[in-house]
Amino acid sequence: MRSVTYSMAVSLDGYIVGPDGSFNWTTPDEELFNLATDEVRRAGVHLLGRRLYETMLYWETADQNPSLDFSTLEFAAIWRALPKVVFSTTLSAVQGNARRASAGLEEEIERLRAEPAEGDIAIGGATLATEAAALGLIDEYRLRVLPVLVGGGRPYFPHREDRVNLELIESRTLRSKVVYLRYRVAR
Repeated sequence: MRSVTYSMAVSLDGYIVGPDGSFNWTTPDEELFNLATDEVRRAGVHLLGRRLYETMLYWETADQNPSLDFSTLEFAAIWRALPKVVFSTTLSAVQGNARRASAGLEEEIERLRAEPAEGDIAIGGATLATEAAALGLIDEYRLRVLPVLVGGGRPYFPHREDRVNLELIESRTLRSKVVYLRYRVAR
């Protein structure tokens, strides 16, 4: 069965977006960018909320910029080919290899898990991940912990009423002092 994963860059104090709404402190170096590229390469489908979808639209045409390096062009090609499901009540249409969700999050994930496809079901965006976590749908959390304290903003982990036990399955410190952590939900 396909795993549902939630992966984002996060500040040491637990935020994916700072109090001013920016995430400019998450700009990756080459090693971190390659790690993110590998994660996207392993995904079979990516679920996105509207805000993240609109942010990631850049990658649909990034290859048209001749000044980009190979790794950036590689990410753009992988992202463009990756099937995406967008959850939005305000968008009337989506672009590229994306479709609007035709059902709720739980139903979409159940349908995707039942497909004979390869790769993870990746969730992007804190709002969508919060809903998935509340429904107990996330199998694995992947954090790229940056050595910065932003003091508030949008948290990586949603507020939960119940306890969730996690099992560490990978940890790695990158040259940039970013710590990569992978946790599986202990069931």
